[in-house]
Amino acid sequence: MPGSVQNAAALTVMPSSLSRAFAHERAYPVVESEYRNGESQRSVQAATSRRRWRLAKRLAPAQLGTLREFYDARKGPTEPFYFYDPYETSPKFSTDPTGQAIAGRYTVRFASEWNQSVDLGRADVNIELIELA
Repeated sequence: MPGSVQNAAALTVMPSSLSRAFAHERAYPVVESEYRNGESQRSVQAATSRRRWRLAKRLAPAQLGTLREFYDARKGPTEPFYFYDPYETSPKFSTDPTGQAIAGRYTVRFASEWNQSVDLGRADVNIELIELA
């Protein structure tokens, strides 16, 4: 079909040492209409949820450097990659660096720009991954 866009094709896998630092989150897209009398009406936009993962813990300086290199190599949020949710892999907390194993594998991209704050001896990064269709 002319003008159609192909699905994102992942070419690499996030290192397993980094995938354990993310917390899983699900959201069901909802349309909500609120009325003046305080009533509201909701309807679901999709039958399935969209998964997200947020960085949930502080990284050691070496891990932070690895994450930044991986982020820069993907050109930030522009290139997709495979992410293994460690709780859904078989066996648990295992990853396939080649991306061939399907259990727990998701095609994702970074959902935001790099946002880092540095304090005395510590660095906090607010980064999120979002599942692609």
